Amino acid sequence: MFHIFKWEFKSQLKSLIIWSLIFIIFISMMTTEFSAYYDNPEMLDVMSLMPEQLLKAFSMNNANLTTPEGYMSIASAYFGLMFGLYAVLLGSAIISKEERDKTAEYLMTMPVSREKIILAKFITALLCTVILLIVFTITVFACMIPFEITESYVDFVLLMVLSMFLISLFFLGIGMLLASILKRYKSSGKISAITIMVLYFISMLVSLSDKIENLKYITPFKYFEANVYLHQGHLEIKYVFITLIVFACGIIGTFIVYPRRDLHI
Repeated sequence: MFHIFKWEFKSQLKSLIIWSLIFIIFISMMTTEFSAYYDNPEMLDVMSLMPEQLLKAFSMNNANLTTPEGYMSIASAYFGLMFGLYAVLLGSAIISKEERDKTAEYLMTMPVSREKIILAKFITALLCTVILLIVFTITVFACMIPFEITESYVDFVLLMVLSMFLISLFFLGIGMLLASILKRYKSSGKISAITIMVLYFISMLVSLSDKIENLKYITPFKYFEANVYLHQGHLEIKYVFITLIVFACGIIGTFIVYPRRDLHI
């Protein structure tokens, strides 16, 4: 199984490096922009002139753009989308890549069960996610060194990293399960990407209307809103449990469905 793990990790390394560079560049660009906001009271006046509904849609309400944690709380919505997209595509690709690369026959001839193969894939996906989170965490701290890093910023970043990890788990489980269920490997990536965009769009609609507030339970982007845990100082336990349940169902479902499905060689 260790040989399979090494093979899987090597196959995902290029994608991991690309996504790491994307995060580093994106955060660096944001930090450059933040220099114009830092300790600038005029930006608070600009924010007060913006429509409240627009601020809610992009999780910008109650955010102070002139502080590192306030600025990052706004950016966290985009970070969540990026981590979710990476995780769902990773989960989908790592399950379906044998059919895509026409290597399913070789893999199935190895003296290991499909369950062990799935376990190796799952460990690889989890490791890749953790590595990307480490890169993200280091970058978020390093880019803010020119500014005053307070204890509140450190506490906020740690909560943000935890929320990104939970969002990643949510979509990793979904991506792996979809790739196991869908018979056509070409469809799994597309449907996975569409799923995450639909859930993100729903989260924006929920922010705009109280009439559909109950829909917040189906989208993790409403579970961990930075402007909420920035002021509360903690994540809501009920959403943590929901996320872990969805993740567990996705992984367990993968272990049940994948060993029984016919692979296209």
